[in-house]
Amino acid sequence: MNMHTLPPAALKGEGMTSQRARDRLATQLREGGIRDPRVIDVIRNLPRHHFIDQALHSRAYENTALPIGHGQTISQPWVVARMTEALLEHFDARKEKPGRVLEIGTGSGYQAVVLAALVEQVYTVERIEELLRQARRRFRQLGLANIRSRYDDGKLGWADEAPFDAIILTAAGDTIPSRILEQLSPAGVLVAPVGSPSSQVLIRLRGDGQGDFAQEELGAVSFVPLLGGIG
Repeated sequence: MNMHTLPPAALKGEGMTSQRARDRLATQLREGGIRDPRVIDVIRNLPRHHFIDQALHSRAYENTALPIGHGQTISQPWVVARMTEALLEHFDARKEKPGRVLEIGTGSGYQAVVLAALVEQVYTVERIEELLRQARRRFRQLGLANIRSRYDDGKLGWADEAPFDAIILTAAGDTIPSRILEQLSPAGVLVAPVGSPSSQVLIRLRGDGQGDFAQEELGAVSFVPLLGGIG
């Protein structure tokens, strides 16, 4: 798959998922401060309705989180865009191409697919087997060959494939698990929500290649909790 390009299977609009609704979402992202045109284009073209229950299709292109079962949600498009943009900014500043990215918390698969259009390889870990099964089916339907997925405790990361150029967490804990931090390249970037359910902030850790990481706060967010174990 070419960088920044989704396969044709991922770009089919249908019925209530009109281009007008997608364009309106793209406008909301820009008005919300998203600047990277690559990220906006991917989210505009991606059929978000494929990642939620049919009963919610009419709300697929609203800029809001939606339930996907098992106490989980598909993230608000603006949050997906901001996390993806924050990741890409690191590579742009280093004049490098984004390579191998680890995602903790596959969920519906939406964030993984957005990343797959913009990086070389995505590795994604999910602790709820049924959600992972559904996500894998979507990956196949969209014709994506650069996503690998694993059923496991997300707090353990994917040590067999480490180190990663970037890591993204789609659930919040009080801290970043040490096992995950150990799997980040010294020159890599990590984007994650941190905090309690009532007070979370999106952070970015950027490595300088020498073992030091600078932390930035990117704003308040609201994510489901990062849980351990599988099942």
